[in-house]
Formats: sequence, structure tokens, C-alpha cells
Amino acid sequence: MTTVISAKKLSKWYGNVLGVSEISVDIKPGIKGLLGPNGAGKSTFLRLISGQLKADSGSVSIMNQPVFSNHKIFAKIGFCPEHECFYRSNTGFEQVAFMARLRGFSKSESRSKAEAAIDKVGLLDAKDKLIREYSMGMRQRLKFACAIVHEPDILMLDEPLKGIDPLWRVKTVQIIKDYAKAGKTVIIASHILPEVEGMTDEIILIHQGKIFAQGDIHFIREQMDSYPHMISISSDQPRKLAELMIKEDFVVSVNFLDDEGKMNKNGKITLHTNRRDHFFERINQVVVEHNLEVTEITSPDDNMQAVFDYLI
Repeated sequence: MTTVISAKKLSKWYGNVLGVSEISVDIKPGIKGLLGPNGAGKSTFLRLISGQLKADSGSVSIMNQPVFSNHKIFAKIGFCPEHECFYRSNTGFEQVAFMARLRGFSKSESRSKAEAAIDKVGLLDAKDKLIREYSMGMRQRLKFACAIVHEPDILMLDEPLKGIDPLWRVKTVQIIKDYAKAGKTVIIASHILPEVEGMTDEIILIHQGKIFAQGDIHFIREQMDSYPHMISISSDQPRKLAELMIKEDFVVSVNFLDDEGKMNKNGKITLHTNRRDHFFERINQVVVEHNLEVTEITSPDDNMQAVFDYLI
């Protein structure tokens, strides 16, 4: 796939405060999760690659064109900021139609596109209400409608699910996935890792203004040799299974306790291995050779939260 956004040694300082430092990354179509704790530099990075901020050093381009002050590129971007920036005396419809007008559409085109965008985020029944009467979740969905009203090729979303009720959280995630399926580029900045994990495995992890890791989350976990992999197994004979597996040199430890430090009563054990490929090959052999019943095998540390915690 062709690179859509390319940043080279991108840096931004606010006086003596570091925003981002020498970030280099290439972003292709699909969904990318931009992860990091609050204050890590996620919002600064989004503003730099969307052309809202000028870098102190380095460069950023979209479709091989420089971004800053490039209005042709701006028209291809849909941006949903973390913080609200509405005229609260407007109705929801007026706000979204105004954003379409700013994108260069005629008055009639703006009205039809605003109606379609508002309908997509489920606010059609409330389109004539004043924004100051909207709930937080409704205002969040209205921001999203403003970002997609002109049908952009690139979506940049800063904490897009904050404050949205569970039903529309699911629906919003599906809208985002549909954009990715259509070949568009979506960047989601968030510190809520399970939300991002429900949309993509592809991440960019920012901490203290620098990129700590990027790529497929499971591949990143595979490369972290200093942290043995955690494998949980539920079996009808957990002690027998533990006895057989602990003999292997690639099994570091076995744990019979649950998260609260109590003995597991459901036949679950947790093993740590520093060679996961050998582990899974051997566990299959052991189960067959000794006629053990295994009902579940999971990797509780093979997720975004665990990888994030390890890296930070």
C-alpha cells in the first residue's frame, strides 16, 4: 500500500516544554491507533500532521505534498479534536452545514451533506436543537459529523469515543471500520487501549514526545524477549499438565493462583514461557499423549494494555 502520511524527524517545542521530538513514521491506508498516556504528545502530533501547527524541525507530507498552509491537502482531511469548538447558539444542523460551506460546497450541497452526516451519527431527530442543549455524548457525535461531512480521504480523531453511550460507541466504531474498508486512512488518538484494540492491531505508541514502538501489536509483543509470555490454560487435570510442562526448559514458571491470589477452582493454570512457538508445539503433544481435556488457551498479556505497560 502507498504511504499516505510521512513524517521525518518531526519536532515541536512549546518554549522549554517538549511536544514531540524527532518523530519519523509512515502511515498507510487503514486504521492506526495513536496510543500514549495523557501529555505524551498525541494531540501535538495530530495537529502537526494535519497542518494546524508548524514544526520547529523536520517535515511532514500527505500524498507527497507538504501539509502546512496547503489548502488543497486540508480538503482531504477530516479532523475531530478532543476539545469542543462549537458555536453553541447554532443548531446541530447549522454547525455541520457551516463546516461543509467552509469546505467550499454550495449552500444546497452543504445542507444535503450536513443532513447525511447528522443522520449517520444518529442526530437527525435532534438536528434543530441548539448545541447548548445537547448532552456531552451528542456533542461528541456532532464533532464526528463535522469531521466526515465533506467525505474526506483521511480521518484524524482525537479521543473520538469520549462520553458516547455504549450503543453509539459500537455504531461509531463500525462507521470508522467502514471508512477503513473503503480504502481511507484513519488515525485514532486515545489512552483507552481496549477501545482502540476493538478497531485495529496497528499502533503507534508515543511516550514523552517520542515513538516507543509502531506496527502490529502482536508482532511487537513477540519481540519483547525480556518479558516471558503468559499463557493461561483451563484443563480437567491442571496439576498433571503443570507437572508435564514444567520439565521443559522453555517454561519459566507455573502459577495456580488467580488475579486475587487465590487458588483457581476452574482448573486454570498460568505458565510463563520464553519460547512461545516451542510451547504451543509441545502443549499439543502433551494434551494428545496424556488424553487431557483442555477447554481454553489464552494469552492474557498478548493485548494492547499489556504491551503498553511493558513498554512504558
